Amino acid sequence: MENSFAIGKVLLIDKPLEWTSFDVVRKIRNQVKTKKVGHAGTLDPLATGLLIVCTGKFTKKINEYMAQVKEYTGTFTLGAVTPTYDLESEPAGHKSTEGITPYIIRNATQAFTGTIQQIPPAHSAIKKDGQRVYELARKGIEVKLDPRTITINTFDITDIDQNIVHFRVVCSTGTYIRSLAHDFGQALGCGAYLSSLRRTKIGDFSVADALTMETASAYIEAQHTADATNNG
Repeated sequence: MENSFAIGKVLLIDKPLEWTSFDVVRKIRNQVKTKKVGHAGTLDPLATGLLIVCTGKFTKKINEYMAQVKEYTGTFTLGAVTPTYDLESEPAGHKSTEGITPYIIRNATQAFTGTIQQIPPAHSAIKKDGQRVYELARKGIEVKLDPRTITINTFDITDIDQNIVHFRVVCSTGTYIRSLAHDFGQALGCGAYLSSLRRTKIGDFSVADALTMETASAYIEAQHTADATNNG
């Protein structure tokens, strides 16, 4: 008889900092004893939060989950830019943020709310002519990416601590929060980059219900034991 994970399960994982989404999938795949394991939407290594991992026959649901609205919280740092739009690369092009008041910051969100055009980061996993654009970017090859239509339902500034801007964003699939950080900084005239990011929701799924990697591991082992008992 097939184990529970081969039949199919949806695991909500709170992805740790500096893990890739594939690191999480690989770890779970080794434990669940089925090859069919995938995730519903990549999180960058420097992001934490909700990663939906599907096993077995539930991998058919991945596209359905990926299409759902997502919620993020995090911080932008004003006054500099980075090539990757986040802290994967060193901040440069430092500019003063003097005169950029909380009112100006909050008012600037209006231009990024609703259905807008967004250019993905050059350092992203999008393929162009069969190659991932971040590989070309690392070689110093400039790639022109076309804007994409995205929807930002909510863009709230939740706190401002000097040049650190805390935000909450609810958006459609395909939205790059790194690009939002970069474009927001350009609109303010001082530059900005994404300095922290946490995915808190995907559709009706919440990170509040997610397992850490440690608790996921314990859950998987307990389920294997239950399967063995039931099959015995």
